[in-house]
Amino acid sequence: MKFKQTSLHTLFAMANLAGMLATIAEAGSSPPPGMAFIPGGEFLMGSDQAYAYPNERPAHRVRVDSFYIDIYPVTNARFQEFVKDTGYLTVAERALDWEEIRTQVPPGTPRPPPEALAPGSLVFRPTEGPVDLRHMGQWWEWTVGASWRHPEGPGSSISNRMDHPVVHVAWEDAAAFAEWADQRLPTEAEWEFAARGGLEGTRFAWGDQEQPDGIIMANRWQGNFPYHNTKADGFARTSPVGSFPANGYGLYDMAGNVWNWCADLYHGAAFVDRATGDGVCCNPTGPTTDQPERFLRGDPSPPTVPGAKRRVIKGGSFLCHPDYCESYRPAARRGTSPDTGTSHIGFRLVKDHD
Repeated sequence: MKFKQTSLHTLFAMANLAGMLATIAEAGSSPPPGMAFIPGGEFLMGSDQAYAYPNERPAHRVRVDSFYIDIYPVTNARFQEFVKDTGYLTVAERALDWEEIRTQVPPGTPRPPPEALAPGSLVFRPTEGPVDLRHMGQWWEWTVGASWRHPEGPGSSISNRMDHPVVHVAWEDAAAFAEWADQRLPTEAEWEFAARGGLEGTRFAWGDQEQPDGIIMANRWQGNFPYHNTKADGFARTSPVGSFPANGYGLYDMAGNVWNWCADLYHGAAFVDRATGDGVCCNPTGPTTDQPERFLRGDPSPPTVPGAKRRVIKGGSFLCHPDYCESYRPAARRGTSPDTGTSHIGFRLVKDHD
């Protein structure tokens, strides 16, 4: 394990090892390399707690079948292997298509100048001081030349970050990688079930206390967002995968570091619709493409363009902070445009258990 050992960490490690041995026995064989077996089961999805956002409510019973999931988010090293093998060009590395953009911006938006359509992505830039947290454009900057190879734009590199999660990957990029790897993106239900690590209804993936015995359990913003990061967790941006304790299923970075793409389309009111039925919801896969998006007042990710389809992201990132976005909780969920790759979104994959 990469994190510093303490008595509590040792207990986590022992519990994880016991859990992994038990799940391997249930699976009947060892999981594929780099993956953990998640035994199927029933759990309480979402949250009705006071700290939960409206789009996490109501909590409801869900059952998922057994599956395998990546122990770590996909790293730069693994993504580089995919690119070398296929020659794939990510969305952030392609020139912008104005005709496609027009469908996702308010009607009447003027065509930008050619230089604004150059390949690039959104990069987080800390502000100089306190700002109105309702306007995220103050800390997100469109950066020409930013991509998975250059996370902060031209001049930045992943040469010393090969064990960090890949970022600036759009949903399309993650789906292409999944096809190459003969795997798939997890459903939102599978992701949350795995993130909980066998715990029922707790606030965090490890329990209800954010820092048990004072131990920092995830890479998230420390200090005053978005202008002063104390880096108490040791990192200003992404961290090497496995830098913090695993959850009960032996999975790392299910909280913080980078958001994870899921397969599901996003509807802010999806849980309201799902919980109207009786009994347990089995293997939900999210809304269908022909369902118009519904959202709730107070949704942390309201749609910017009515009618535009979005995908679910889970897990929070290094930018999450309790005063702004406590989305490193298993129940937390956001909706993001599938063509958006930013400096804090990555992914991990799953595989069916036959």
